[in-house]
Amino acid sequence: MNLILLGPPGAGKGTQASRLVKQRGMVQLSTGDMLRAAVAAGTPVGLAAKAVMESGGLVSDDIVNGILSERLDQPDARAGFILDGYPRTDVQANALDAMLTAKGVQIDHVIELLVDEDALVERITGRFTCAKCGEGYHDRFKLPKVADTCDACGATEFKRRADDNETTVRQRMAEYRAKTAPIIPHYEGRGIVARVDGMVSMDAVAASIDAILDR
Repeated sequence: MNLILLGPPGAGKGTQASRLVKQRGMVQLSTGDMLRAAVAAGTPVGLAAKAVMESGGLVSDDIVNGILSERLDQPDARAGFILDGYPRTDVQANALDAMLTAKGVQIDHVIELLVDEDALVERITGRFTCAKCGEGYHDRFKLPKVADTCDACGATEFKRRADDNETTVRQRMAEYRAKTAPIIPHYEGRGIVARVDGMVSMDAVAASIDAILDR
């Protein structure tokens, strides 16, 4: 079973993909992770990507598609894969169709996690982590049991991502609406698109996704 997870940054795609990897043995294919792995492995496409990145350029769709194609040829991907963060545009969706058709593979489900923008801003801007062990916290939803002390390791230093601010989050939402959301009609005609409320608990989101996959 092959799946595309869609939703703006912070919608919970990574969390749900990790759960599916553990529970269903699927492979999560994140373009960033694949890019770094291909560069480290020194594959032909990875070397091309490395040259572009070292020159300060943006990696082209052709290179990303080549890296994805290489990854899909690895044996573990045959057990089912989850595309997280790809395709992002209609051009990429068309390229993915051609690639999968050539490999005799298809996308079985496209699941979009729906979010409320204001609530998502609150969810993301309130996040912080333990600087020592990485345990996650939130200003509203999950404070340390003892103020300024990590529940997991007892450290007293915390950190926040520089891009976890309202301006950046709203810019990402706008980019998602403008570029990625329009690819959904690309798949709707095939009857494989489903939408899940991404603002409920992680367990409730997981249950909804499982219900879709088990139909």
